[in-house]
Amino acid sequence: MSKWDFCKYWVPVLVWMAVIFPASADTHSYQHSSRIIEPLLRWLFPTMPQQTIEQIHEIARKCCHLTEYSIFAMLLWRALSRKPRSWRDWPVRKVGTVLLIVFLYASSDEFHQLFVPTRSARFTDVLIDTTGGALGLLALWLVQRAWRPAPQTR
Repeated sequence: MSKWDFCKYWVPVLVWMAVIFPASADTHSYQHSSRIIEPLLRWLFPTMPQQTIEQIHEIARKCCHLTEYSIFAMLLWRALSRKPRSWRDWPVRKVGTVLLIVFLYASSDEFHQLFVPTRSARFTDVLIDTTGGALGLLALWLVQRAWRPAPQTR
């Protein structure tokens, strides 16, 4: 692999990993995000019960997990495929490799949270992150299917 190929395919993966990692620090904890999301919800919906606000806040945080790891999986797929034509091939082994990497990185992210006083590690978050990776791959597959040229008929 040339330096150009590494920069083109793997640097985006590494940059995205560097974006994800700080999200497990204190600055992105539930307490910090609640300072933004909850007042916004109270302003938009002044009569909304506090319990509902907290539920929406939690759902928003989990949607962020799904999104960041779906992007991670798509970038991994691109890096492992390298050639646009090979994007059309969906071998189970390559799908499994991407999901394994997503799972391991999500696990390391949760492990990191064990050492952050205001955070907690949850296996359910690893499952949500891995599901995000699977959804990212599914989205790629669906887009690819939609863009495939129709078979030639004679």
